[in-house]
Amino acid sequence: MIRLLDFILAFVGLLFLWPILLVVYVIGFFDTGSPVFMQTRVGKNKKPFTLIKFRTMPVATESVATHLVAASAVTKLGGFLRKTKIDELPQLINVVKGEMSLVGPRPNLFNQHELIKQRDALGVYSVLPGVTGLAQVQNIDMSTPQLLAKTDKQMIDSLTIKDYFKYIIMTATGSGSGDAVK
Repeated sequence: MIRLLDFILAFVGLLFLWPILLVVYVIGFFDTGSPVFMQTRVGKNKKPFTLIKFRTMPVATESVATHLVAASAVTKLGGFLRKTKIDELPQLINVVKGEMSLVGPRPNLFNQHELIKQRDALGVYSVLPGVTGLAQVQNIDMSTPQLLAKTDKQMIDSLTIKDYFKYIIMTATGSGSGDAVK
């Protein structure tokens, strides 16, 4: 049921939001010269997949978890994209492809060993990673691996359709900044 919802909502989102995606893509060329950011992340069953986002930092920025990036590394356009969460919209492609869900644990990098260990112990990788989730709306980021893994597990074990829509709406309306640059 959730996979079907994911597909329909992501497909409809891409269908209606393509003008915004196109405008941001074009403006992104003037900001960084490379408007799309693609990065290998840990997916379901720890299978790698390529996450797609709009670029919010210069091309040469080191590939580390967001909480380890200095706020000064974010471009002016990138700051706006992050604040409005528009930088996340290309992940709808990942959702349509079946690599992500709209709601699930945020996908981490393979170099986040402590988080991988904590999530692995709790079985968090048994589900698709998500664009948003309980940790994001509660402002829990990847700097606290144990708390993040526990929150992810809590969400997985108790997720209802009501919660699914609640997390999406909270994220779309600006609640939560679990992956924000500090």
